[in-house]
Amino acid sequence: MITYRNTLKTILSRFGLLLLLLPYVVQAQKKQQSAKKPMNVIFILSDDHRYDFMGFMNKVPGLETPNMDRMAKEGAHLQNAFVTTSLCSPSRASILTGQYAHNHEIVDNSAPLPEGLTFFPQYLQERGYQTGFFGKWHMGNTDDQPQPGFNKWISFKGQGVYYNPTFNIDGKEVKQPEGSYTTDLLTDYTLEWLKKRDKDKPFFAYLSHKGVHSEFMPAKRHKDVYKDIQVVSPPSMYLTATDSSKRWGKVQAPQGPVNVNDIPKWVKAQRNSWHGVDGMYDGAIEFDDFYRQYLETLLSVDESIGRVLDWLKKEGLDKNTLVIYMGDNGFQFGELGLIDKRDAYEASIRVPLLARAPGLIKPGTKVEQMIMNVDIAPSILELAGMEKPAQMQGNSFLPLLKGEQIPWRNKMYYEYYWEWAFPQTPTIFGVRTDKYKYIYNHGVWDINELYDIQNDPQEMNNLIRNPKYEEVARELKADLWNWLEATNGLQIPLKNVPYKRIDLPYKNTY
Repeated sequence: MITYRNTLKTILSRFGLLLLLLPYVVQAQKKQQSAKKPMNVIFILSDDHRYDFMGFMNKVPGLETPNMDRMAKEGAHLQNAFVTTSLCSPSRASILTGQYAHNHEIVDNSAPLPEGLTFFPQYLQERGYQTGFFGKWHMGNTDDQPQPGFNKWISFKGQGVYYNPTFNIDGKEVKQPEGSYTTDLLTDYTLEWLKKRDKDKPFFAYLSHKGVHSEFMPAKRHKDVYKDIQVVSPPSMYLTATDSSKRWGKVQAPQGPVNVNDIPKWVKAQRNSWHGVDGMYDGAIEFDDFYRQYLETLLSVDESIGRVLDWLKKEGLDKNTLVIYMGDNGFQFGELGLIDKRDAYEASIRVPLLARAPGLIKPGTKVEQMIMNVDIAPSILELAGMEKPAQMQGNSFLPLLKGEQIPWRNKMYYEYYWEWAFPQTPTIFGVRTDKYKYIYNHGVWDINELYDIQNDPQEMNNLIRNPKYEEVARELKADLWNWLEATNGLQIPLKNVPYKRIDLPYKNTY
């Protein structure tokens, strides 16, 4: 009897303990289930944002980008991020496909979409993600029409406009309110979609801004904010100057060796063109105004990032959401007398890249490895628990965001194909290591280029004739062409050009 009572006491005691522990067990199970939830992703893309024009980079005295700064502080700054083609459509196609331009064949801003391309959000849909695209598509011949891979679609034709746009919303043209601003609208639509999402499914939002593409038009609240900011000319800006060239801003003298004779002829000639500081936009704007309006237009993009981060925190989603911010191209402000991008110089091919995901990425993480736009798709797919598709040529940098040491590339490659719209820039191929950059100017009777970018970051001293560097040039050239051959890039994917010319001095001719 005593044994029975003792046994009963023990059972009741243990049962009571289980009852006491049950809430904690349930809570632990919920946490475990929550931890297993697929991570959400918001990818924010800006247009032509230069890699060092962020407040924390201290490149532009007086420039404030508190939300970009916040992403770098609370997450990761990928310090050496590049595009493989510095042009809107090819770069965006490389982001979406994980392929080089010579493989996806969207080699310029009017090339049609080839059949058979798969965009990485299509894989996310197969994984159960709800997906939305908001903003500038500008790729191929599809204009603003809805594309595969997106459950929600908001876009606009071509480059779009900054004020009072018309959006294609799920296949229907919708005029936006008078006085509305595109950057703000796209952020509004993104957050509205997120609020109405199916909360039982993970989400992927692609917020694709028009800002800061030329011609720059800041939001009215930002107009003239930087009208008094000091314009600083890069040291190489006047190496290609002529007797009639104006001086702009604070002029910096070159430091170190300069080789003016071996600046390519096409670069010198481009100074007085649509994409040069002496002929910019056919004289429609002066350099100082151009510079300041760019900075003012950038402010709304920074605010957009802040609105997204704040909304995620308010909704309790920030710890289970990876936010990536990136520019689709770099941008030059006078380097070697050039503006815009397209060429293989540093300011053109380097882009800002920031990532934030509390719990996944340690605050203040700095990734020094070379990241390319073709790496975006594999990285997001790995986060979603998916293998990299065979056709993708990039690699996932997710382990690098986590602070893991993995084998990684020690060079990146670049390609740009001559465009009928801007024929002043030739076809260009390039290869860049941490130490050197080799540029092959294809199809023109001109010199190639070799720079020691560690000691000559402004690319003012072309070493291609220097016998001390002949072996370096030989090896890099061989490596470049081996890459093209290995990736089926030895044939230039030509596209039909049925238009009249738009370039001065041959405008309106066939």
